[in-house]
Amino acid sequence: MNKTIALLFIGLLLLLTIYVGWRLWRLTPGMWAVKAGVLAGFLAWMALFFVSFIRIEKLQIGLAAIVYNVGNPWLIFFLYLLIGFLLARLAQICRLLPADFLKNSPEGFCTIIGGVVLLMIIGGLHYHHKYREELTITTDKPLEKPLKVVLISDLHLGYHNRRAELARWVDMINAENPDLILTAGDIVDRSIRPVFEGNYAQEFHRLKAPVWTVLGNHDYYSNEPLVEQFFKDAGIRLLRDESAQFRDLTVIGRDDRTNPHRKPLSALTDSISGFSILLDHQPYHLEEAEQAGIDFQFSGHTHRGQVWPISWVTDALYEKSWGHHQRGTTRYYITSGIGIWGARIRIGTRSEYLVLDIRQSVPQQPRSE
Repeated sequence: MNKTIALLFIGLLLLLTIYVGWRLWRLTPGMWAVKAGVLAGFLAWMALFFVSFIRIEKLQIGLAAIVYNVGNPWLIFFLYLLIGFLLARLAQICRLLPADFLKNSPEGFCTIIGGVVLLMIIGGLHYHHKYREELTITTDKPLEKPLKVVLISDLHLGYHNRRAELARWVDMINAENPDLILTAGDIVDRSIRPVFEGNYAQEFHRLKAPVWTVLGNHDYYSNEPLVEQFFKDAGIRLLRDESAQFRDLTVIGRDDRTNPHRKPLSALTDSISGFSILLDHQPYHLEEAEQAGIDFQFSGHTHRGQVWPISWVTDALYEKSWGHHQRGTTRYYITSGIGIWGARIRIGTRSEYLVLDIRQSVPQQPRSE
């Protein structure tokens, strides 16, 4: 079934690439040599994108990083070029654009190509900014003193989110002075090699609070046993279908659903005492946390699609693909992630981290008569 879906996806991508290539040829003004040069550049960029998936581990580490960072933006360029052509064609049908706007047109070329490039530049700048989301929860469960927890997900460390970027995130987290740092998985992107060779573990030792995590699907893809070794080197505590106590807080860490043998949530909640936080990388079956009496669930994975209109797809696929949510007395936050997969570009979504303040609710004093 998965092979069939993959073949259908590749077939659809090929047909759309032919369409975009044909439109690009017609759009480019000038002689056939100019058209051929533009089309060849587009196809060469596409080839680099596929090399970044198929052959990148065979390349020297520095060259692999270049190939990854240059090749991956092609997919977003392709998506928005396709959207630009479809919208322009629709505008032509509605007689909002002249008939020759998409044929040997300097105006059309500058508008569509220039617009896509500008959008990608803005998206790159937007990705660099990390949003701080804050949530305060009061509880009537025992709490000796307020707790501040920083929650992050989807770091995707690797060829694109390098050690220098991780160092910037560590500084941001330390500035919050948290009591505990929790992550919801996908710390590693899809290759453990740059993480080990770049000694990324050393940056985690600069964090001034304990770090606990669960596995995400990418942590499995990038060689799960080596990822576990990286966590040990980095001083990160891995929770795999288990709960742990931090002061008056119970943290339950579920293994990722990539593991078909992970335990049901009901088997992990017997020892809950105090306020409970569930870490589960993929936000499926949110009703399970409600049924188990979990106070707060934190998940990632969706990235909210990273770019519009893929965000519409994730919104349709998940009960909640991003943001605050509540079922009964259980509260949730589905994060779009601090990092990103693929090109370092966000359009219509954001990179973020969550600061959770947990406080004891103040009992109401009886009114005097």
